[in-house]
Amino acid sequence: MADRIMKVNAFTTLDLLDGEAEGHDFEEEAYAVLNVTSPRQDPDHVSLQLELDNTQLEHLQAHADTVRLSADEARQLAAELEDHAEKVEAAQVQD
Repeated sequence: MADRIMKVNAFTTLDLLDGEAEGHDFEEEAYAVLNVTSPRQDPDHVSLQLELDNTQLEHLQAHADTVRLSADEARQLAAELEDHAEKVEAAQVQD
């Protein structure tokens, strides 16, 4: 991803995902980077960051979205991801 805002390196959680941006008048697809971090010293939150490759976007300027989660919120998100991953795996086994 050229001109990226997030630092993408060997420690990035997930890179080169299929991403989508949806607005009132547009839908776009682009590669995406998703990263989960917490502060190195005295961590008080978990950050979830998403950035779409702006070289593939027409309607959005280069940007990264960040959500700050408490430890409980991060665990709730992790549990939801596990539940949905199991649903997807179960559906693929049936096919």
